Amino acid sequence: MRQESVAGIQRLIDNVEQVMFGKRDVVKLCVVGLLARGHLLIEDVPGIGKTTLAQSLARSIDCSFTRIQFTSDMLPSDVLGVSLLNPKTNDFEFRRGPIFASVVLADEVNRTPPKTQSALLEAMSEYTVSMDGVTHQLPQPFMVIATQNPIEYEGTYVLPESQLDRFLLRVDIGYPPESDEIRIMRRHNPLRAIAALKPALTADALLALQDEVNSITVEESVQQYILKIVRATREHDQVRLGASPRGAQALYETSQARAMVEGRDFVTPDDVKALATPTLAHRVLVKSRGADLAAAAQERERIVREIVNDIKVPV
Repeated sequence: MRQESVAGIQRLIDNVEQVMFGKRDVVKLCVVGLLARGHLLIEDVPGIGKTTLAQSLARSIDCSFTRIQFTSDMLPSDVLGVSLLNPKTNDFEFRRGPIFASVVLADEVNRTPPKTQSALLEAMSEYTVSMDGVTHQLPQPFMVIATQNPIEYEGTYVLPESQLDRFLLRVDIGYPPESDEIRIMRRHNPLRAIAALKPALTADALLALQDEVNSITVEESVQQYILKIVRATREHDQVRLGASPRGAQALYETSQARAMVEGRDFVTPDDVKALATPTLAHRVLVKSRGADLAAAAQERERIVREIVNDIKVPV
């Protein structure tokens, strides 16, 4: 692995940490998703820093950035764009929506109806937007960082499994340590700190790092270990629908990205164990699913951790 690659990754992590105090592991997880060309779902209680994390990560990359505040009255055209008649040429022209950016913050994505949520599906999986029979390419790199509050129910719409499966990682932030919470109290408003952030990576440098992730070695025994974990989610007696082949691919790629973040050019079983829950838990549909999203998420995570603990780690 190139030394400049390691330095660039650490510079990116340090940059985000200037705003997200005491959450280095969470920041690393987000960088893993970025390097693996994936999308992030940041889910936690209000006031924990979901939007702050997403904005600081976006500001640390020298790429185009848009923030979409999802609401109950939004239409797909508000996200994707719309074709308008040009009176001068008498032709329809496509006006691009906010989805046409390298980093898209979908804030409170579960506050918009399923019809508008589904507008993100093609963009997140194909990196294209199709309107009026014409396919438009999205910029590269491209990443959706979505946030949602798992304990609010009024005026929210649960993300369907097909939408959840498009997110590479689901991230929990959690409360900060006491010493860091004091720093947050003293800071008053994080917007100034976010605005003061300088980009740590250019778009070209990020694309080069993403390409380099594919060269990280995954030994045959580790590949089998990944597959056993994924297939076990389909056979668990408390699971109605296990992780799909897309989930296996996601765990493979995030493990490669984590190895790179840790400065290695090979994947270890510890990489797989560390990423199994954030990569697979949101893709699993349990039989006892209830209305409480937070409780359902905890149950899915418990099952995945149980599976990982039961499967023999390769030597």
